[in-house]
Amino acid sequence: MSDTTVNSEASAGPRNPVWLVATIAGGFGLFYAYAVWNALGNLIQAAQLPTGLNGLGWFIWIFATVFPILAWAAAFALGHRRPAHHFILIMLTGLALTAVFWLDVVAYTTLNTASLLA
Repeated sequence: MSDTTVNSEASAGPRNPVWLVATIAGGFGLFYAYAVWNALGNLIQAAQLPTGLNGLGWFIWIFATVFPILAWAAAFALGHRRPAHHFILIMLTGLALTAVFWLDVVAYTTLNTASLLA
């Protein structure tokens, strides 16, 4: 075993400036916020139907509202200490995952509307 220890902070390389991390996170945050806004709008619209929503309907629309927030938080936690181009790719991957999840929710609620109503 070697007597030298490697300092992980020193070997990590230069860190991104805070303004760059905030700009990247904020820019992508606007796209994630748009997904939250769409899901919240659909939740409100579905809740105002004459029959209302059952438990599954509430779960799907609330989870569709919360999922982009969780995806942004996970992407931020994974990427904010990495180089800027890695951070951008991680945030873009989280946004793509959010888009795929949104398409799944729209497809499921369109094809199975009767199972979501009370």
